[in-house]
Amino acid sequence: MQFEIQTDNIRLHVLKEIKMRMSRSTGYALLAVGHIARHKDQKIVSSQDISEQYDIPLEYLLKILQQLVRANVLRSKRGPRGGFSLAKPPQKITMLQIVEAVDGPMVSQLNLAEQTPRTKFCVRADKVHEKAIAQARAVFHKAKLSSLLEGK
Repeated sequence: MQFEIQTDNIRLHVLKEIKMRMSRSTGYALLAVGHIARHKDQKIVSSQDISEQYDIPLEYLLKILQQLVRANVLRSKRGPRGGFSLAKPPQKITMLQIVEAVDGPMVSQLNLAEQTPRTKFCVRADKVHEKAIAQARAVFHKAKLSSLLEGK
């Protein structure tokens, strides 16, 4: 991607690949929720099954699954036949809910203007960053678990 930024008689040409990073925990959360959704006929899916299927350390996975339970994405059932199930239908679960359950709210934290409030460049950069975060949130909110499962 190539773009140009011009401010206060400074022109920057940027040629760069733009990447958005997600935590490994979020990736594991997406795998786990997708696995549980695909095996909804089992009613309850064990954390051990998910751990073995995707080679995720069990203790690490359990922490992630509990975050998803607290966010009302999953339900948990204790006991020897315990495990996890979806807390609501796949069409009511968004990718944003899964991401934010694990990584916290997607918010703009660039705040360059706080450090240099008189610099128009920083104010504009903050606005661009805020817009990018808002657009990412909108895309993740629109992506329902059901459409991810169906490939739509």
